[in-house]
Amino acid sequence: MKTRLREVPVEEAVGLALAHDLTQIIPGQFKGRLFRKGHVVTEEDIPKLLDIGKAHIYVLELGEGDLHEDDAALRLASALAGDGISFGEPSEGKVTLKAERRGLAVLDEAFVRSVNRIGDIVLATVRRDQVLQPGGAIAAVRAIPLIVPERKIAEAEALAADWRARHGSAPLAVRPLRSVRAGLLVTGGEVYSGRIKDKFGPAVRAKLEALGSTVAEQRFAPDDRQRIVTEIHYLLGRGYDMILVTGGMSVDPDDRTPGAIREAGADIVSYGTPMLPGSMLLVGYFGNVPILGLPGCVMHDPYTSFDVLLPRILAGDRITREEIAGMGYGGLLHG
Repeated sequence: MKTRLREVPVEEAVGLALAHDLTQIIPGQFKGRLFRKGHVVTEEDIPKLLDIGKAHIYVLELGEGDLHEDDAALRLASALAGDGISFGEPSEGKVTLKAERRGLAVLDEAFVRSVNRIGDIVLATVRRDQVLQPGGAIAAVRAIPLIVPERKIAEAEALAADWRARHGSAPLAVRPLRSVRAGLLVTGGEVYSGRIKDKFGPAVRAKLEALGSTVAEQRFAPDDRQRIVTEIHYLLGRGYDMILVTGGMSVDPDDRTPGAIREAGADIVSYGTPMLPGSMLLVGYFGNVPILGLPGCVMHDPYTSFDVLLPRILAGDRITREEIAGMGYGGLLHG
């Protein structure tokens, strides 16, 4: 049997089941589902249907090899969702996939393209490595027509199965962030002497806490290379998971931080990051302990190169020079 959509005048629809969700829009007040697919129309429903401009409704009889939009979207979401992702019931042919925990979005642009080439179904996602909070959307899938050929969903499911076989995970997932204890060293004679109030500490603390980590200890040092080296060694000795050194990152003669980090024995990955703001950021490692030299913009700009790299580090990534070189594409974070 072929799929049949039968059009029925709304006044004759009592006792019949709706073939799809019906949306109500009240400008400035409400937009959402008024009736769900499968709802059996009653006499009381007729005025509401007429109010949303529905003089007729569709009665659906599915044929072999066809799927209703909601069933198609639900199957697609099930095929794509992996670790750290949940989703609810479909609505109007759409399912939203959401993060179950704070973490980074795991997805592949080429895979998204391959799904969207199939036609009649769409997959929209956030960008890879975007920070997600619990309940935040990572993706949404939708069926475009009311009736979707089942072979198209099967093709998407095959793509997802192949991805799982090759990568050992689902096409979409949320990587959790580690909770780290960071040691923070604020440099600069003007702060060390008390001439000006420290603004780095509160800014850095807030950025870490927003991602579930903490500044376990904060220290201060003047613009003296050996003192900075000594303080870095002290923080390393305390066993902190990450060392953050702020201030003194420019080329001015009084700015000693990059040289001190190097002299302390760090393996410098990069001094200079192709992002603005935050181009003077330094990334290095003491073994497996990352150390970052933070430029002044971290104090006052809401989003800098530090905000790009910090979640990656918290997710357990080791930042490489090649990755940093590629960050110039899209590295103009704001004008």
